[in-house]
Amino acid sequence: QVQLVESGGGLAQAGGSLRLSCAASGIFFSINVMGWYRQAPGKQRELVADIISDGSTNYADSVKGRFTLSRDNAKNTVYLQMNSLKPEDTAVYYCNTIVRDYRGSRSSFWGQGTQVSVSS
Repeated sequence: QVQLVESGGGLAQAGGSLRLSCAASGIFFSINVMGWYRQAPGKQRELVADIISDGSTNYADSVKGRFTLSRDNAKNTVYLQMNSLKPEDTAVYYCNTIVRDYRGSRSSFWGQGTQVSVSS
């Protein structure tokens, strides 16, 4: 089992910044993918950004140039730096990871979610 502990989030004004952190703990062999999704009221959950094992990153078009995802492999932690925030970034942000266990099986885990609210 893998636990994801999220921190950060909160309230920001448009144009401001926030930083989210997500730390993975538990028993696993390796992390294949780790990143953030978000879900706004009445909308489907969508990918914000993720980083795969080789270090390459993917970003939603709506956040490119504003958000930066980084990781600390030693801490099994990813950080989402969110700059130039817009009201449309308001959502619950969920950390997600896909890990491989010692038998070679892959599993996906979700954090509990953290609210990000951006006022205009």
